[in-house]
Amino acid sequence: MADKIFEPGVQKGRLDAQAYEANFADLHAPLDSHEALVAADRCYFCHDAPCVTACPTDIDIPLFIRQIATGTPDAAAKTILSQNIMGGMCARVCPTEQLCEEVCVREEAEGKPVLIGQLQRYATDHLQEQGHHPFTRAAETGKTVAVVGAGPAGLSAAHRLAMLGHNVVVLDAHDKAGGLNEYGIASYKTPDGFAQGEVDWLLKIGGIKVETGRALGADLTLASLQSDYDAVFLAIGLGGVNALGAAGEDKDGVLDAVDFISELRQASDVAQVPIGRDVVVIGGGMTAVDAAVQSKLLGALNVTLVYRRGRDRMNASVFEQDLAASKGVRIVTHATPKEVIGNGAVREIEFDYVDEDMVATGQTLRLTADQVFKAIGQTLEGDDLPALEGRKIQVDENGRTSVKGVWAGGDCASGGDDLTVTAVAEGRDAAMDIHAALVG
Repeated sequence: MADKIFEPGVQKGRLDAQAYEANFADLHAPLDSHEALVAADRCYFCHDAPCVTACPTDIDIPLFIRQIATGTPDAAAKTILSQNIMGGMCARVCPTEQLCEEVCVREEAEGKPVLIGQLQRYATDHLQEQGHHPFTRAAETGKTVAVVGAGPAGLSAAHRLAMLGHNVVVLDAHDKAGGLNEYGIASYKTPDGFAQGEVDWLLKIGGIKVETGRALGADLTLASLQSDYDAVFLAIGLGGVNALGAAGEDKDGVLDAVDFISELRQASDVAQVPIGRDVVVIGGGMTAVDAAVQSKLLGALNVTLVYRRGRDRMNASVFEQDLAASKGVRIVTHATPKEVIGNGAVREIEFDYVDEDMVATGQTLRLTADQVFKAIGQTLEGDDLPALEGRKIQVDENGRTSVKGVWAGGDCASGGDDLTVTAVAEGRDAAMDIHAALVG
């Protein structure tokens, strides 16, 4: 195995089968029933619990933990899912250490919070394993809503609208529903096809039709959707990737991190995904960390994550940063890409060191690289969209856009953080406003 790791260039199969299996196993082993009861017993069941306020979907955390503690995990799951229909995925990918667990009274007193995220996973997994869907549809309203985008925001909106009695058609450009949950999150966070399993379970509510291979464009315009449906919800995400702004960035081997993660997620055999010997990832968010960690797990010898500001300004949580470091990823801060060097393909990349004001210090850093992954943010793509605010669709607090009858939410819309849990909340809340508009 060691000999294979040291092979130069971009290679498939750098590791043996056992190493791949271990590297891409579930990041966190799920709690068993006894562990869940012990963890739940640590909760103080606070009145006006700060963890609820910190949760973007307003889950009644003390209630669902009490339900676990009393031996009713399926009731706990329904408490969670009534606010966050994608509670299973959020339990896996939500930065709980920055949200609910950070403000937990146990964390404040002891430096060890209640394991809210793992308890949420325990409850939602328990219910979904039964194949049971805890919600039923209201009487049909006769209204039909188009949801463009089958990611967290779109699926959350679709489920709530269907539950309220509307018929929903979800249109998505990909071959599968799920959006970033399916294509944009590290494999070790959602192994064993969990993302698609959650989508299949969600659709059991009924009243939702999913059409893949459908994207806004010449054959699917906003005007045609407005004509054909009673309301439209845009959850199209951010399809473009920002440019590095460095000389030579068009060289072979300079790739978008989101494409790399997507390829890895869709691979039937991760060993067939080629990885370089010397990998550089540029960015400071979750996507950058996911790309860097998975490069290491695929067998890259040297992986360096380079960010333009300090670690305290990285969008990736401290947990994610520590995870990267624990896997052998080197993190370099206060450096911006200057030039990609190589004859046709990348061989090195040079950075300018910058100060807190992003002014070059005159010092440079040159790294050997046979692969460079860009994870420096994504941009909105598409024409004929509602009014923009900056580089996203402008929405009000209910998700309404500048176009009558059109709502938007998730990463494509102005407002909240670019988190799965935030997108779910925005989809749910926009659905409630769409319902009010359709039925008065």
